[in-house]
Amino acid sequence: MTKFDNDTELFAAMRSRLFTAVVGDILDTMGLQHQFLPPQIKALRDDMVAVGRAMPVLEADFFATAEASGHSQFSSKPFGLMFHALDSLKENEIYVCSGSSPRYAVWGELMSTRAMKLKAAGAICDGYCRDSAGILALDFPTFCYGSYAQDQGPRGKVVDYHIPIEIGGIRIRPGDIVFGDRDGVLIIPREAEKEAITLALEKAETENKVRLAIEAGMSTVEAFERFGVM
Repeated sequence: MTKFDNDTELFAAMRSRLFTAVVGDILDTMGLQHQFLPPQIKALRDDMVAVGRAMPVLEADFFATAEASGHSQFSSKPFGLMFHALDSLKENEIYVCSGSSPRYAVWGELMSTRAMKLKAAGAICDGYCRDSAGILALDFPTFCYGSYAQDQGPRGKVVDYHIPIEIGGIRIRPGDIVFGDRDGVLIIPREAEKEAITLALEKAETENKVRLAIEAGMSTVEAFERFGVM
């Protein structure tokens, strides 16, 4: 793998030199063929790119802001552990949440403001965001089903965080690399990241050669025979 001294350098290189399709292709060849999150999770704006380490957050439906008669510690706690989860974000981490029904927004402008202060790298929501104009003004990379203003407050809570979760059957563990662009959101398992990123950088360079060859008149048949990618 091309040497990077830290995650900041690694993620800057991924942001400038890679895209989800090429990394996904490499993961396919490595036998990791189910790493893209469901396609309804899209960038709030097409030019947004998110790359960082997953900080998974588990949501659940609740049906009151606070209910004293409940037996769960979360029944009487507005938003559950959401504020704790948000405040735990570290530099280059991505808030990745799932577990609740898509009947309300699980991310918003004030959460984005706090995440930016903590130097987090984005938010990936298996559901909706709200305050989308504010998020766009902040330019905070946010991937979700779209914008929907209905509040989480009386409808859902965060019940745990920094634990493994799943979205669309895709396992997401703390520290896995999350890579999102206009074409989708990809999960790169930590144990596969060195090989996957090294090969993806090589493939991206080869694809540039293919593009130049085709622009110069080479047929796609010949290009694939010569370079082995398409």
